[in-house]
Amino acid sequence: MWAILTGAALIIGGLLFLFTSALGRRPSDPHQLPQGGTTLEPRRQGLRFLGVTKNWPALALIAIGALLLAFGGYS
Repeated sequence: MWAILTGAALIIGGLLFLFTSALGRRPSDPHQLPQGGTTLEPRRQGLRFLGVTKNWPALALIAIGALLLAFGGYS
């Protein structure tokens, strides 16, 4: 039972860590688009902030939690 609870806590903690690291990178400041209108997206932000190299601690927590959930039910 403890393995399932620990695994669920690790998955939730990993997801929260992943979300905070992805959302907390740059502040949102409204700016004008060349086509007109405004947006809250940061200027010149690519998809590199979603890479495995920057998010490996959160992905490791999620993987360990998934393993505990998968194998915790057998014992």
